[in-house]
Amino acid sequence: MVYFNPINGTIVMQRGTMKNLFILVTAILILCGCSDKQPESAIFLREGLDLAYVEKVAILPFENLTTDEFVGRRVRDIAFTEVLASKKFEVVDKGVVDAVLREMAISGQDALDAPVLKILGKRLGVNAFLSGTVNNIEGGGGALSYPEVSITMHLIDSETAQVLWRSTAYRNGYSVMNRMFDLDPMDEFEVTLSLLKDMIASIPK
Repeated sequence: MVYFNPINGTIVMQRGTMKNLFILVTAILILCGCSDKQPESAIFLREGLDLAYVEKVAILPFENLTTDEFVGRRVRDIAFTEVLASKKFEVVDKGVVDAVLREMAISGQDALDAPVLKILGKRLGVNAFLSGTVNNIEGGGGALSYPEVSITMHLIDSETAQVLWRSTAYRNGYSVMNRMFDLDPMDEFEVTLSLLKDMIASIPK
């Protein structure tokens, strides 16, 4: 028990109170650390590969496996900004990429086989392509619902069409600290931004 001593103006704790307080704070910190842990991403990197030669990339339209027809465009835009911000590669303007895809009558990732990628790579002057798939996005809503995002990304060599790097990752907007202090969770955009930032950071360049 904690009480104030008016005689000498001090705060007095009964025996055992400090110990109980320490145990409570420790338990909260452990709970927050464990419960907030996001599922780890799965990452593939071709063995013995040095990505130093990949200086310029083009970001292809993202495949969309969700019911939101515009989510692929949104996620691609965020990925474009994050790749630029990472300064890992020079990036071809998205409009230029889309214009060349239209000229070559390429409308989906299914048409991007090795010969097409080689031609496209030469047209755009890139060493590799970044492509992606939005596996799932749920925006959340309601008191106990949180945004959930799952994305797969590939770095593909423009000459050989080999997958150089691949990552599949999931993240949600849940936070124990937010629940404890009644704070708003991260929204869909914030979760997507955080996820893509970490995925791109995992490219060893």
